[in-house]
Amino acid sequence: MAMTNPADLIAPRGLNFGPLGANWVHLCIDMQRMFAEKTEWHAPWMEQVMPHVVRLVEMRPERTVFTRFIPPRSADEVGGTWHRYYQRWVSMTRERLDPGLLELVPALARHVPPARVLDKPIYSPWLGSRLHGELLAAGVDTVVISGAETEVCVMAAVIGAIDLGYRVIIATDAICSSADSTHDAMEHVYDSRFGMQVETAEVGEIVEAGRP
Repeated sequence: MAMTNPADLIAPRGLNFGPLGANWVHLCIDMQRMFAEKTEWHAPWMEQVMPHVVRLVEMRPERTVFTRFIPPRSADEVGGTWHRYYQRWVSMTRERLDPGLLELVPALARHVPPARVLDKPIYSPWLGSRLHGELLAAGVDTVVISGAETEVCVMAAVIGAIDLGYRVIIATDAICSSADSTHDAMEHVYDSRFGMQVETAEVGEIVEAGRP
């Protein structure tokens, strides 16, 4: 029996399904001070990708939706495994955390408005929010995704968008993680397992494709 070569399953990077089109939004995930600064959730690579994220936002600020991950006040406010999670990360609950750290990093916050902010208590921006309904009402069919972290909240945004039928474009030089190995592994998964539903491209190509 012939075996499939795993290399044959990897989609080439780039905008493989044509021009960006007119009905897109940029979903920028959790680019907040609590990940950029020296907290227990610090993602050092955020500083490196920031110029690329800024360039993507500046392309059309009014088409950007920034998400913010908002922890509970204490572990006692949440149930299930979230309770255990925030018992572990008690320093990141709102009763311990400087509230200013929940804000977007200044380089991005200055674009609000016209960009807008969506707060979420979980990884996914889709569950329990009006995001999908609002995008449908606006005729959006394509989501360009940037932000942090590649294999956590970015992944949740990507999988949700796939399930909802959006064209998904991941800006590969505008996503980051606090763990290099799992960031790299997740990028490989996007390319090798979701090639018909996810495109991966650098910001320069996306910006060029979005020019009128």
